Amino acid sequence: MDTTERPRTHARAPRLPRRTAGLALSCHPGPVAAVTVLVTALAVTSGPGGGRRVLVAGAVLTGQLSVGWCNDAFDARRDAEAARPGKPVARGAVGPGVVWGAAFTALSLCAVLSLACGAVAGAAHLTGVVAAWAYNLRLKETVLSWLPYAIGFGSLPCLVTLSLPGSPWPAWWAVAAGALLGVAAHLGDVLPDIEADLRAGIRGLPQRLGPVRTRLLLPVPLVAGTAVLVLGPAGVPGGRGVVVLSGVALCAVVATTACACPRPVGTWRKAALAGTVAVAAADVGLLLARGTEIA
Repeated sequence: MDTTERPRTHARAPRLPRRTAGLALSCHPGPVAAVTVLVTALAVTSGPGGGRRVLVAGAVLTGQLSVGWCNDAFDARRDAEAARPGKPVARGAVGPGVVWGAAFTALSLCAVLSLACGAVAGAAHLTGVVAAWAYNLRLKETVLSWLPYAIGFGSLPCLVTLSLPGSPWPAWWAVAAGALLGVAAHLGDVLPDIEADLRAGIRGLPQRLGPVRTRLLLPVPLVAGTAVLVLGPAGVPGGRGVVVLSGVALCAVVATTACACPRPVGTWRKAALAGTVAVAAADVGLLLARGTEIA
């Protein structure tokens, strides 16, 4: 019997789960899930058509996956130099080539699913996805860093309504509210990393403003989005909408006051974050409540 010691065939087995987990985490799963659930819910409330809803959900999911993977693959070296936590590509858990391959695969699927919703609906959604890729590859380092977020989030109501029978355009206030939520998402997403971004040479709009002014600016697009959702639709605003708008304005005042402190730490920082989250949640709730009116 040959007693020569051979390498164990299962020595590489742990790499598969690690690579798979790294690929899953590098897509920015939180934002991907949040945006997909929001738009799917909007598609459900906006009109009939189970197949349409599935296509919309698939288009948004694959689009968001492509954007997340593109972001981490492109920023891998920068993230590694900054030792940023939660970046599997920068840590070597998954190779950049694998993530790039996943990004382009998801982008291709997004194109197919988007166009299956209708030519105009697909074109509108793909415009937003391309804008997000442009942010990752270049615009995040410019004063126009907010623009891809505005285009991307503003395109989502277009996908929902243009996929309906007759391809109706969305109401202007739905697109405007989506764009404002997108700008707020950009400010909130970049805020924790502003100082690290500046050290890395990234000078988008929030980085140019600095953390204090960005915190002060963050409630503005959220409150503006609430006002658009309450006052934009035809007719006199209902009492519930006025109450929500008043509550959102109060939360914004609390958040802005907390942010204005010279050193907003501890309780003040938590108050600012809680106020911002409350305003964002109210905006999302209003948008979903207006689902049947957006077309």
